[in-house]
Amino acid sequence: MLDTTFPAAVADVRQLARDGRLADSAAAAPPGELARLRGAVYSIAWPLVFARITKPLERQRRHPDCARGLEWLRPDCLDRFHDDVEAVVEHALRRATDPIDNFDGWLATRLSPATVDAHRRRRGEIGALQRPRLPAWLGEALGGDPWLCDLAVQILVWAGVPATAGAELWPLDGWGARRAEVTGAPPGGHDTRDTLDREVRTVLAAMGTKPKWYAEHVERPLGHKRAPVAPMPADSAAEPAPLRLVGPEETDDARLAARAEQALRAIERRLDRGEDPPTAVATVVRRVFGSGGDALDRLPHNGSARDDWLATALADEARLDRIVTTVLAVLGR
Repeated sequence: MLDTTFPAAVADVRQLARDGRLADSAAAAPPGELARLRGAVYSIAWPLVFARITKPLERQRRHPDCARGLEWLRPDCLDRFHDDVEAVVEHALRRATDPIDNFDGWLATRLSPATVDAHRRRRGEIGALQRPRLPAWLGEALGGDPWLCDLAVQILVWAGVPATAGAELWPLDGWGARRAEVTGAPPGGHDTRDTLDREVRTVLAAMGTKPKWYAEHVERPLGHKRAPVAPMPADSAAEPAPLRLVGPEETDDARLAARAEQALRAIERRLDRGEDPPTAVATVVRRVFGSGGDALDRLPHNGSARDDWLATALADEARLDRIVTTVLAVLGR
């Protein structure tokens, strides 16, 4: 499919390169001629990319089938291969400005810088850090723990990778092997996955102390990942569990923030009607934050315990005064 089918165009590309005119010719070429030049460079570049980048990477990823040839590449691996070849082609058509006697040999030396630059550019386009490093503030938040700091970098790298870990968000199996290397602790199957899950949440919580940074460099690139196709359960009538991009604690925080906004709007409407502030605040808070206000997938806290706490707080005149004062200040009243 990708074999050399444009021998005349390939010969022209090599001659333009020998003359030092390839980049200038590509820049000035009309669309049809540019497509011809691109096709010729592509046919020269793809065997080099597969042999020197794709095959070693697939072996490293433990994809022996993908390393056999183009027709064996899995869909996500094939996409990555095409991205790499396109990067090399673009690089050649921009950078081949000097006379190049051996274009194929020159192209082989440009594989790494071309693909690395393109990889970083693609990461930058979705908000992922182009060169993931551990920020000093994050290292301090993690107490300087070597493994948690390493895991933080792994998370930043993974956020900018378009693939998913099967039906999961995080590649815990791969990180388990990395954890064993860093900590010296033997990998331990399910126990290690549970530990890793807790450690990922710890790192994400530390990252979340800088909300703007977290939203830009973690949440935003994660949102660009292709949705995985989850395997169907044995009982085909049952729906597979959805992939959750955030943990339950973050879901609770978002829910509480939404309810706080709802409560403020309801209190404001009551005050506009002339209702007494303590009465308006107590009524709305009890209605919005009591267990009767839960209509979502689960309760963030025990309903009866929360109702008891609210009743106690609202019955305490001093505490209610503080709540009313805070609400009025937020509303600018």
